[in-house]
This record gives sequence, C-alpha cells and structure tokens, in this order.
Amino acid sequence: MPPYPTGSWMPVALSADLPAGTVMPAQSPAGRVALWRGRSGRVSAFADRCPHRGMRLSHGFVRGETLSCIYHGWGYAQAGNCVRIPAHPALTPPETVRVATQHVEDGGGIIWISAGEPTGGPPRFEGLAPVRSMTVEAGIVALEEATGTSIAGGLLDYTNADTSVRLLLAPESPARTLMHVLIDEDSNPDERITASRAAEALRRAAEHIERGGTGR
Repeated sequence: MPPYPTGSWMPVALSADLPAGTVMPAQSPAGRVALWRGRSGRVSAFADRCPHRGMRLSHGFVRGETLSCIYHGWGYAQAGNCVRIPAHPALTPPETVRVATQHVEDGGGIIWISAGEPTGGPPRFEGLAPVRSMTVEAGIVALEEATGTSIAGGLLDYTNADTSVRLLLAPESPARTLMHVLIDEDSNPDERITASRAAEALRRAAEHIERGGTGR
C-alpha cells in the first residue's frame, strides 16, 4: 500500500456495494479491513482480524449493530469493543477485548477511510455519481499513460468513443489500483452501461502498458 499523508482519505468502496447488514473486505491506508454496515445503515471499518483466534472478520456476519466472527461467533460493537462471547453467554467481555477501528465516512455514494486522525472531511464531487468500482492490475502512471491525461482535482478524465468518464483512483500497490468510475449524476441507464464499458477498455489498456506494452 503506498503511503497516504496523515489526515487524508482513501476511497475504499462504493456505498451501493455495501448494503445494510453486510460485510466486505477492503484495503485502507493502514492495511486490510473488514468494512461493514449495520442494520441502521451506519458504516464501520475494523482491522480484519478477530482478537480471539485471528480469523478474518470480513468472513463474518452482521447482527443488528454488531459484527460477529464466523469462527467462534465473538461479536463486536461499532466502537470495536467485544459485546458477546457465545461460549460464555453470561460473561460480560472485558473492555480490553476489542478490535482496532478506523475513521470512516459514507457520502456521495463513496465510502472513505482516513489515514490516521482526519484533518477534515473527505472530498465531494458535486454533480457526479458513481457507477462501479474495479481493480486494475496497473499503477497510476500506466493509467495516466492510457488516458493521455494526468490527475487533476483528484480525478482522472478519460474519453472513449465519445463517452467521457471521471475516475477516482486509490493506489493499493505500485502496480495495482482500485478505480471508481464516476459520471454525470443525470446520466440515464444506457449511458451508465456505456461508461462502464469504457472503463473496462481503459483497464485493459492500462494493464497492457503495465506489462510492458505501448500506450494508446
């Protein structure tokens, strides 16, 4: 994971990809996390490791406003404290049993996680709506070469066959990037499909460049 300045935000997922009552794995500035949404709709981000036996919490399940480990069912509240140990139902778990949490914000259709203590809110892109996310096995340099442009205002512009999209990029390694595809919020379903196909074409081009091929 490339370094993120303390206080900055990384776009780790789209809101639509995390319905209420679900959990998913994600990469954050601090490493792998279990990203989950309680039944109320609130999003939380935990270190992806149960303190009990080290099982990935992203394999777990949501009960109300708690995330439970799939291995022995230990449940954790949104603050990270353990609230339930099924093998000892009468026991109040010690306060010391807790999962590391990270600052998370959900807005504009995008879920963000901060690098350390945030110094402000995450970016907002007025007039744009997310279409989908995809992983590109290429770095930022290859994506810029494939588009023929550079990142400006936090976004990379790309046009393919008269279809324009804005790309919000989150580098996960020097040769791997999480790419969120954004388009005009008033776009119709057909335009969203076309934008998604344009992004797929860009992914193929960037991955070709990353493997040593030529650009556009």
